[in-house]
Amino acid sequence: MQAINVALVTNVPAPYRIPVWRNLAESGSIDPTVIFCAQPQIDTKTAPTDYGFNYYFLTGKFIDKGRQFIHADLNIWSKLNELKPDIVITVGYIPTYLFAFAWATFNGVPHIAMTDGTAQSEQTLSWLHRFLRRIVLKRSTSFVGACEGSLDLFKHYGAPEDRLHKSYLCADNAAFNQPTAPNPVDFIFCGRFLSFKRPVFALEVAIATAKLLNRKTSIDFVGSGELEADMRAYATEIAEFVDARFLGYATQAELPYRYAAAKIFLFPTEGDVWGVVANEACASGLPVIVSPYAGVSGELIIDGNNGFIRELDVDLWATAAAQLLSDTTLYQSFSHNSRSQVAEYNFDNSAKGLTEAIIQAFELSQ
Repeated sequence: MQAINVALVTNVPAPYRIPVWRNLAESGSIDPTVIFCAQPQIDTKTAPTDYGFNYYFLTGKFIDKGRQFIHADLNIWSKLNELKPDIVITVGYIPTYLFAFAWATFNGVPHIAMTDGTAQSEQTLSWLHRFLRRIVLKRSTSFVGACEGSLDLFKHYGAPEDRLHKSYLCADNAAFNQPTAPNPVDFIFCGRFLSFKRPVFALEVAIATAKLLNRKTSIDFVGSGELEADMRAYATEIAEFVDARFLGYATQAELPYRYAAAKIFLFPTEGDVWGVVANEACASGLPVIVSPYAGVSGELIIDGNNGFIRELDVDLWATAAAQLLSDTTLYQSFSHNSRSQVAEYNFDNSAKGLTEAIIQAFELSQ
């Protein structure tokens, strides 16, 4: 059987998706071309020659606002004319994706809708955004979600249950399974220093925990962003209670060792559709304290099992952190559970779900 020719249109190369697309290419049954809207944003040191699949970068302008990625390039139409795919996959509803969906509809090519979103992440959408989603999803053949919340979102829009497929967001679990470094810090925050990520809240948790434990606490910040200057100034003010280190951006090769040098991962986001950083932390054996506004809450992070899910209240977070840092047995149990919980979130399972969706859409078109 000739390989199914698939065009997948997405935003940028991401280290948690590249291995999945490579897996498809290596299967022999699917020939994917991944069309990126923009150059790498997360790990810019990842060379395109390492991807292991066909790829193409569009040249249209894009806007990255932290929570929003906006891109519009009509050149996607001519690129799809050139590729003549059997299947078109889009991962959202920005203009470039809608152009690709329109191409598929116009040419009678099956379209697969793929999303990381959930009902929670989309609760503030305008009527126009919801209208566009209804149009796209009504005319899609199969549906791929990153988590149970994503599948529930598809169901909300009327997608048939037998056409729903899960393609996990993953980290390289083996790479992050490193031995704990000597003298690990109490906390680690990993991500962009943006207001909705609440990095200053992480500092406040470290202070409150120090007061509960009656000792100085320590925290590593991995990343960068517009709040860094304010964070550094605040860290200087609270140096009596917290030893804060700012380690800057870390590549995918460096990240496992950053997590291995910490005890607890703090994820105080106001809204992340998933949060692959939690996968990385769990694979590293770290308990995770997370807000209920991350997609991982209740799926990857189970309250009282491998972490705590708490509203964004400093005292609640400090109490949870102090409990973990003062109870060795509890900590070791959570650490073990984190690795167990994340095990199924792997690239093979992620590729399996996407493959099943592609084969289903192709067979239904025959």
